[in-house]
Amino acid sequence: MMVSALQLPTELWLQVFSFLSWKDKLSMRGTCSHFKRLMDGSLPLWRGCSVVLRDLSRYNRAFWRSLARRQLSSVSLRAGRKKDLKLLAVWLPLLQELRLDSWRGSEVQELRRFRHLHRLTLTACSTPLANLDFLLPLSEQLTELSLCNMKLTCPTSQLLARISQLTRLRSLLLHHDGNLLIPTLRGVLPQLVHLQSLSCTMINYKRLSLDFFRPATGAGGGASLPLTELQLLNYDAAVTQEVLQPLANLRSLSVFHLYSVPGPICHLQTWLTSLPQLCSLSVHGGHPLAVYADFLPSSLLSLTLCVDLQPEDLHVVSVRAPNLQHLHLEPWSSSSNLVRMLPQLFPCLKTLAIRHHHVLDEDFLGVHQLQHLKTLEVLDSFYRPDPNDPSLVVYKPSPRLLQLISDLQKLTNHKIRVITSSHRDLLRCGCI
Repeated sequence: MMVSALQLPTELWLQVFSFLSWKDKLSMRGTCSHFKRLMDGSLPLWRGCSVVLRDLSRYNRAFWRSLARRQLSSVSLRAGRKKDLKLLAVWLPLLQELRLDSWRGSEVQELRRFRHLHRLTLTACSTPLANLDFLLPLSEQLTELSLCNMKLTCPTSQLLARISQLTRLRSLLLHHDGNLLIPTLRGVLPQLVHLQSLSCTMINYKRLSLDFFRPATGAGGGASLPLTELQLLNYDAAVTQEVLQPLANLRSLSVFHLYSVPGPICHLQTWLTSLPQLCSLSVHGGHPLAVYADFLPSSLLSLTLCVDLQPEDLHVVSVRAPNLQHLHLEPWSSSSNLVRMLPQLFPCLKTLAIRHHHVLDEDFLGVHQLQHLKTLEVLDSFYRPDPNDPSLVVYKPSPRLLQLISDLQKLTNHKIRVITSSHRDLLRCGCI
């Protein structure tokens, strides 16, 4: 017997809708007035969703009422003006997360209107920022601040002074093209007692000074910083174990090397030797894995390798990090001889990210032997349908890949979640 949509319980429909993407939710909402009422009346259904807005004059009052009804908390606003921030503050006064792309530096002063904002990202301002006074009204509420590809005409001392007043900050990102030189972080890090994550561009540095991370003597010179996550972009600076002593609490390190052709010294060896409790490591570029594989700490649970490596290097990794649970493998060379080795080398894996091109079907399907695997991400879900036209690329899974995924699901009784496209956080910068 057929049952109409009106007869099914509301809770059942909302459970079904919860599995849909933001785009699919909007499509389903437009199918009928019944679904529109159900979806608009459920705040949890829209929790965590972000929206990208541009040219706010295009949107009518019905659109704004729809966003306000869902209590949308996350917005990315591109190429706007002061009046746009005013309008946004009127309709979404409870906004918690905001990203501003390609704004004029003088326009961001209107951010003071957002009294509940705790996450702010500024990227690629079209004019320089003469000062950072707009941060003052936000000093008691911001927990995450990202300044990416910004041109600052204010002194570095003023930048650090303003940032050090954000006493609730847990995450700080400073990315630039080399225009910003911060000799040391000793004056700002001790003030940010809750800071756990730091991401910095390091293109200016040849060598890190002894006090780069060390708190000032008056603030407990021998104390460790609360930092647990550190991300270094365009890094090729010499460092000593003494410099890294304040980072005893660090659990996650990501290094994006400046040069594809490395220098004579592998500075990563010093980092790994100084951080024996490291749980997560991500390396992009730099020296081949063989140069520092013997220095990997046994505490590693997560490893990302976008480097030059050979099959024998993975054997070393498996010995050094026997309990690895998360592996992102994107070697500069082919993956064809690597994927078949993974079930034997890393039996504890729970998540795995790999390429599938040039990998034999039986090797790809062999990942079903990973008994604890929950998520598999395919990093190259594209194909070239015409062998005679290599320039034609279709950016979606090929028929072959779809068949491989189907076969893998059957082998594992659908216990593995397979991802073929990554969904980026809209508020994150695009540097990495």
